[in-house]
Amino acid sequence: MTYAIIGSGAIGSALARQFARSNIDVLIANSRGPGSLAGLVAELGLYVTPTTLAEAMKADTVILAVPFTAVADAVQGSAQWNGRIVVDATNAIDFPAFTPKDLGGRPSTAVIAEMVPGARVVKAFNTLPAAVLASDPTQDGGHRVLFVSGNDAGANADIASLIERLGFAAITLGELDQGGLLQQFGGPLVAQNLTKHA
Repeated sequence: MTYAIIGSGAIGSALARQFARSNIDVLIANSRGPGSLAGLVAELGLYVTPTTLAEAMKADTVILAVPFTAVADAVQGSAQWNGRIVVDATNAIDFPAFTPKDLGGRPSTAVIAEMVPGARVVKAFNTLPAAVLASDPTQDGGHRVLFVSGNDAGANADIASLIERLGFAAITLGELDQGGLLQQFGGPLVAQNLTKHA
């Protein structure tokens, strides 16, 4: 299984940090090109490899960690998805009001799914603030919780497994019209720093 993070802002960098901490190889790309990632890669070490957007889009699992409004441009011209997994780590926010974007009641991830036809799309990594997501996933003898939702049970299970490998506790919420709405921006699970104990 190959992994790629699209975006090197607060969330993308936080995720890259967790991959490096867990000794899991990951590609990272942004719109400015691999050269702009030299500082981050030097800090995080050998498990994080900078690459182009085109190359990152070929990974088995592609994590979208760009602003919601930038997804269409980021995935434009990407390879055929053919059942590969796309993880939506975005939050659909209207700026500068910092309110949920009006999507007519649709889950934001359903909108993302239309941009990546043929992909198995999962919502994850979006509920914790970036600083918390970047920190040690163990807390008070337990593991910080990350939520997973999507319409493909196999893809949900694969991302839940990745979350566990990264040291977090995964809670799968079901399909996008249920769990996806709970964990998207404005939903009750956003910014909830929960800990699961064995």
